[in-house]
Amino acid sequence: MGKLFGSSGVRGLANVDLTPILACKIASAVAIHAKAKKAVVARDTRVSGCMIEDALVSGLISTGIDVLLLGMVPTPVLAYVAKALGADVGFMLTASHNPPQYNGIKVFNADLSYTDDDQNAVEEIVAKGNFALADWRKLGKASSVDARQIYIGMVQQAVSLKKQWKVVVDPGCGAAFSIAPQILQALGCKVTALNAQPDGHFPARKSEPTSESLQDLAKIVKILGADIGIAFDGDADRVAFVDENGGYVNFDRSLAAYGALALKRHGGGIVVTNVEASMCMETMAEKYGGKVVRTRVGDIYISEAIKQNGAVFGGEPCGAWVHPQLHLCPDGPLSAALFLAALEEEDRSVSEFIGEVPEYITLRENISCRNEQKYMLVEQIGNILKAAFPTYTDYSTVDGARLALKNGWLLVRASGTEPLIRLTVEGESSQVAKDITQKATALIHKQIEEQ
Repeated sequence: MGKLFGSSGVRGLANVDLTPILACKIASAVAIHAKAKKAVVARDTRVSGCMIEDALVSGLISTGIDVLLLGMVPTPVLAYVAKALGADVGFMLTASHNPPQYNGIKVFNADLSYTDDDQNAVEEIVAKGNFALADWRKLGKASSVDARQIYIGMVQQAVSLKKQWKVVVDPGCGAAFSIAPQILQALGCKVTALNAQPDGHFPARKSEPTSESLQDLAKIVKILGADIGIAFDGDADRVAFVDENGGYVNFDRSLAAYGALALKRHGGGIVVTNVEASMCMETMAEKYGGKVVRTRVGDIYISEAIKQNGAVFGGEPCGAWVHPQLHLCPDGPLSAALFLAALEEEDRSVSEFIGEVPEYITLRENISCRNEQKYMLVEQIGNILKAAFPTYTDYSTVDGARLALKNGWLLVRASGTEPLIRLTVEGESSQVAKDITQKATALIHKQIEEQ
């Protein structure tokens, strides 16, 4: 059978595929796998959320599990509260930053989303239909919990602001519609909220917070003379920033800037990111005696590596930041609060704080390659690239083939969904990036022709 979960634990298929029956089966299978007694369930604002939730909760109750319903809250709220309340398993109904017709199920073991092994085990139970229903006298019960206050209390303990920051916040009609403005106000910020009503059609902008989708936020920050603009994706596990001039803040640079501060606070240590992140991570980490560990793309791999390496911080260049001192789920609202605290600590504006991070040039190419050929090509291309770039400084196959050079890097990966090879290149200058891209593209085309 096909994958029930994506790389970050979300079943990334359209609603017509994620049926209530399938949701019920997944819930029952997870209950068996986790040997669970207590579960928490939450959803984002998507139209199909209530339908999927009803089916999933029915599946859990039928196996004898007691269910705590958190309602419409962000993914990190679900993850933190699952851990705080000692739940055996947590279910978040979301498709994260994807379009409104999509929905999915993200499963948590405390505050850590399910690993590949966990997901495979659940899929096997669903495929075999090995469900264990409880006797009618031992069915589970469902009750509601005010998760917002538990989570807001955690943020208020972690963050204290002295300045009254002028903030424009844009939840994008997603799960942070209420809790993000509440948190910022509780921290003493003067808050102007946009798109702060729950609407699973995402009518105001795309769920993913990009420079294109946040143009209205950027304009309003500039018009109001605000200190910062803050935006979230559909389930608020990602955060994006706009500086005081209305400029969109590059994800790589904000990640590197905050990571550097985390290392500075700890006198060094490890920060974690994925293979696609900019080399400005290493540039900034080296300033404070830190080391960068790179993983496969996907927030579960970031969280696992943070836990394994005792890292002080980690994240992906999409706004998904993990703060291990508090919990292991990428957390948009918490990251926003901690980012404001970082600005206060360094006595910097957003543009000044980000301005300390070098900006390199990134180029991307998609190269057509048959599905039956693409994975073999990626396996073979490593030695070819090393021969073509003999002065390389590091080589990794953690996710594709990644070659670090003195003045840049390149990454060759097979697309997981299309008949494509994806080439990502970064260089210290535009010319360097173009030269690396041209050379690598020629090598990939040649390898495709020879296979």
